[in-house]
Amino acid sequence: MMDIPPENQRDSSTTFSIPTPLKKLFDKFPVVVYPPNQLPQSSSKPDSCPSLYVFSKDQDLAAGRPSFNPSCLKWQTFLKIAGIEHRLIASNNHASPTGSLPFLVQASNGPNKMRGNTGPIVADKMVKFAKEFGAITSEKPNIRYEAYQSLLDYRIRNAWLYSLYLEPRNFYGVAYPLYVSSVSSNPLVQSSISYQLRAAAEAELLKYSPVIDTVDLYSEADKAFEALSTLLGNDAWFFGNKNPALFDASVFAYSQLLLDEDMEWKETKLCRALRSRGNLVQHRERILERYYGEK
Repeated sequence: MMDIPPENQRDSSTTFSIPTPLKKLFDKFPVVVYPPNQLPQSSSKPDSCPSLYVFSKDQDLAAGRPSFNPSCLKWQTFLKIAGIEHRLIASNNHASPTGSLPFLVQASNGPNKMRGNTGPIVADKMVKFAKEFGAITSEKPNIRYEAYQSLLDYRIRNAWLYSLYLEPRNFYGVAYPLYVSSVSSNPLVQSSISYQLRAAAEAELLKYSPVIDTVDLYSEADKAFEALSTLLGNDAWFFGNKNPALFDASVFAYSQLLLDEDMEWKETKLCRALRSRGNLVQHRERILERYYGEK
């Protein structure tokens, strides 16, 4: 749900302790681990385009709006940039045969079949999938790419995890309706999911520091936004490309969600840090208008 390795979602040594009533319940009814799910079955009508399984609200899915999950949104946007026609399917980690979202299921009735791959296409294979079918990707090799990508993968992602899952107001006001109450109406299940989400986020952050320093997290994210703003400069797209590419989709995955008023953020430190960089705000607006038909 939060782009955290599955092992951390299941077992983490954190300050979050499971509530006593839940512990007694789990002791009485041990957790059963089932084998991986089978691939989702399509309707009787053959699919002519691939299906991308993402986190999404039903109303957003119908309108083709951006996913509310940054990992899903990154690849949703990349496929649009690459010119690969696809349909969106609302899903969740539990329903995924790979254990996480997003993943792509190839068309059952179409010419685009990835060589040597008949199963689901996970995120790190989507660039290869796009290239195989001659999709439009204009990203040029750049020695600075990895350094700037790390800003997104660590500094900004870590601040995102803290802001969404460990800031109480954001967790209950933003994450809870998206990832908890939308999954189950059972209070015990909701309590269990809440615990797992927050514990997993904390465990992920503790990989990089023995303590979680809130001030430092937000400060590092602010510096990362400043570096990205400087990199973009007056250009429309990153690294001076004539058209957007994967890195643009990666930045948009966070900028869209942090600036989207429909997210209804309660604690807005991270949102304000991004909004103060006008060219990043404009970059988000360009992608939103070009690929999602929104202004």
